[in-house]
Amino acid sequence: MTVLDWSVFALYFAGILSLAFYQSRKNVGVEGYFLANRRLSWWAVGLSVMATQASAITFIGTTGQAFDQGMGFIQFYLALPFAMVVLCLVFLPFFYRARVFTAYEYLEQRFDAKTRALAGLLFLVSRGMGAGVILYAPAIVLSVILGWDERLTILVMAGVALAYTAVGGITAVIWTDVVQMLMVFGGMAVAVLVIFFNLPEGVGVSDAFYLGAIHDMWRSVDWTWDPTRTYTVWSGLLGGFFLFLAYFGTDQSQVQRYLTASSLTQSRLSLIFNAFLKVPMQVVILAIGVLLFVFYHFERPPLVFSPAEVAAVERSGRASEFRALEERHQGLQAERQVAVHELLERRHGGEEVRVLQARVRRYDEELGELRKQAKALVAEVRGRASNDVNYVFPTYIVTYVPAGLLGLLLAVIFAAAMSSLDSEIAALSSTTVMDFYRRWFRRHASDAHYLLIARLATVFWGAFATAVAFYAGQLGSLIEAVNQIGSFFYGSLLGVFLLAFFSKRVGGTAATLGLVSGMSAVAVVSATTPVSWLYYNVVGAVVVVVVGWLLSFLPGFRRAPTS
Repeated sequence: MTVLDWSVFALYFAGILSLAFYQSRKNVGVEGYFLANRRLSWWAVGLSVMATQASAITFIGTTGQAFDQGMGFIQFYLALPFAMVVLCLVFLPFFYRARVFTAYEYLEQRFDAKTRALAGLLFLVSRGMGAGVILYAPAIVLSVILGWDERLTILVMAGVALAYTAVGGITAVIWTDVVQMLMVFGGMAVAVLVIFFNLPEGVGVSDAFYLGAIHDMWRSVDWTWDPTRTYTVWSGLLGGFFLFLAYFGTDQSQVQRYLTASSLTQSRLSLIFNAFLKVPMQVVILAIGVLLFVFYHFERPPLVFSPAEVAAVERSGRASEFRALEERHQGLQAERQVAVHELLERRHGGEEVRVLQARVRRYDEELGELRKQAKALVAEVRGRASNDVNYVFPTYIVTYVPAGLLGLLLAVIFAAAMSSLDSEIAALSSTTVMDFYRRWFRRHASDAHYLLIARLATVFWGAFATAVAFYAGQLGSLIEAVNQIGSFFYGSLLGVFLLAFFSKRVGGTAATLGLVSGMSAVAVVSATTPVSWLYYNVVGAVVVVVVGWLLSFLPGFRRAPTS
């Protein structure tokens, strides 16, 4: 990090904090703190919705996953546009007519207090853990760049995000999200351009795409009908559809966003904006990971990208084994570089080119096997799985990105991290205060009192996320970890909202038992089958709806008639 990098980084932080505190002056009372007095425009809400999901995990976890596995992860997003249309037509009108502060407040209006409390509790547990994973992601970057302990960087990040979230509420969060999302778009463009600039002279865009293609890294469609495979067309269209309906339709971190819009139309526009822009954005981020895979055909990559993991092995009694793997890795990498250059020189030939392609693929397989052996060695030494994939992008930018641009990309990663963390903490705070504290403890206090409790709740959830973040490094790929955590809860939450929207006969007790049954079914499927976690959302939603609906035919479980 040069002085120029630090200057860019510091300027970003100063600007974002100033904007947050300036915008927070417009808040009026509890509704201002939690819902920005319902006055925001669609484009600001839309960028905030996108920023909430596009965390630092998007840059760190997704690029690392594409580096290892190619573009297949994009199938996860296939159903997003369809889910957004359903949300606009079905979910939003119910929430707007109810004039609620949180999604779970609507469940009490439709069912009863216990259904609201259970749904709110499930959200607090799932989002509290998810916020911890989100907080851990940028700590990886600083640990690579500065050699700082990850726990120190976690504390620094939590402190900054808490500062403006606690003071400014949702207004500060949304307007900082707008700036941070624009930073992310700029950072994506810079990352792609820098990778192409760093390719060897004579290696162009078509060569980069060609090298990725001979390894099927650009392949983004898998038609396999296998529920144990996570990223296929079917898991994306079915499991992804249920996941996105649940995330954007029942998760308070999203519902809170579009409840701040000035009208139902503005709220719908914000979601349609995401439907059109989110998938292309993910394609570009995944492409960065594949381009890194191509780039490291011309430069020697680390055998293991995590410096902490390498250091742990080198201090152990198995250091000689690791060094032997590194020597083999270095030799194979040099041989592959020669083969790649020869292939590119003769790529338009006939039979000879196919021989060269097979040779390059063989080198890739051997290098991949060496990486697996090295990561297995790391796991044995450290007693937990390697999270090496999360260090691919940070290692690249530190090593190859020029001064000034390095500071910009770091600012982008921190922007993405804070835009998700602040949103999660704000949503956790609003649920804590409105669904629990005001509902069960102080129903008729002043706005000043609720604002004090809201800020204390913000601090509490920031501390909780920090504690979870200390252990997030053991979860493997961060992009998968955060979605797996959500998938244990989201399907069941979606099921209870579907009952609320579409079944007039189901009562509160039936809905609550359905919710418990859905969570139990997901736990059983997770523990006893190899079914992919994406399908947990389908299992949870279907079980809740079926159980709740069947119970409504029994005495005492049907909704009482309204006058």
